[in-house]
Amino acid sequence: MKKMISRRNFLAAAGVVAAAGVLTACGGSSNSTAASASTAASGAAASGDTIKVGVLGPLTGDVSVYGQAVVNGATLYLKQVNEKGGINGKQLEIIAMDEQGDATQAVTCFTKMCDQGITALVGDVTTTPTLALAAESADYNMPMVTASATAEAVTYDAETDTVNENVFRATFTDPFQGIKMADYAYQRLGYTKAAVIFQKGADYNEGLAENFVNEFESLGGTIVDQETYSEGDVDYKTQLTTILGKAPEVVFCPNYYQEVGQILAQAESIGLAVPFLGGDGWDGLEGYATADQLKDAYFCANYAKGSNPDFEDAYKAEYGEEYPNGFAPLGYDAAMTVVYGIQAAEDAGLAAGDDDYKQAVIDAIAGGTIDGITGTFTFDEHHNPVKQTAILCFDGATPVLKEMF
Repeated sequence: MKKMISRRNFLAAAGVVAAAGVLTACGGSSNSTAASASTAASGAAASGDTIKVGVLGPLTGDVSVYGQAVVNGATLYLKQVNEKGGINGKQLEIIAMDEQGDATQAVTCFTKMCDQGITALVGDVTTTPTLALAAESADYNMPMVTASATAEAVTYDAETDTVNENVFRATFTDPFQGIKMADYAYQRLGYTKAAVIFQKGADYNEGLAENFVNEFESLGGTIVDQETYSEGDVDYKTQLTTILGKAPEVVFCPNYYQEVGQILAQAESIGLAVPFLGGDGWDGLEGYATADQLKDAYFCANYAKGSNPDFEDAYKAEYGEEYPNGFAPLGYDAAMTVVYGIQAAEDAGLAAGDDDYKQAVIDAIAGGTIDGITGTFTFDEHHNPVKQTAILCFDGATPVLKEMF
């Protein structure tokens, strides 16, 4: 049986205020990028009780393209709940903060949110800050749903066989992605010889690479080469030339889209013309690679553009632009998951923010079924969603849904 962490010394909730979102950087400066999304969640501020929900992500810094998408997606859903009357007549107050892509800032933001009386958290976005929050939030038994952090350790410590009881995720894990793409490469595409290139020392990249290699070999395939590079590198030609000499049929490239674009361009320049495969870090690749470079390429993702027009239209209406990447739908589903739990706690008549309330939120999520826009999903024993994966290919340089797999 898995061990479950649930320590209960929650800080006292702050006084109830009007149902308007508050967006700040943890250092105290405001950020206007998503201010319109989190300000005045409902035109009529509730005169009675409200329910405070934290939404945390990197709205500035190197990974803000992901953080902004998650925060916008989550905020959109929470505002829609308010527009439909809230939860049992109570409005949701959105407290959004910018952790600037930094784990220390993330913890600082979280403790400030707790001081302000949040009952649950949507966040964080990338793996390292989310791991820090998973450890910190256990002391509060704070219900926490990350939209997009994929490292297995976010919800489950394999070394100690311990589940982080209060933490859930809306996205699939690094091991899941690596295994899924190995299965797709070998079983669906028929490749038997693969190479891998990935950033060393990064949980996401290494997690996908390791599981791809293990699964591909277990199926009977051969990994002809594994190449790594370091954070900050911009020249990959040495590694790609080595791969070229090993004559793979396909290259697995589990990296983020900016680096993927550079890798594909440099692969083309040295004559490495085999197809490339990737994980959800490829989401956002549009504009960073050409149609020729993406010929016969595939990657897995949680959401395919066009699969939910209602969400996409609502996002554009709210923010004046198309949704930027698949992190926005995940943010939406993470918020939906939080609200699913809060609804159960409210239906039970519990006092928002106390120990029984938070535990009721956690228990409801753990046993619930979420009818999300990235699919209908339940949660497994490690608090990971059980759902299908969207496999995307490219129409020119534009990612399109190939199939669910």
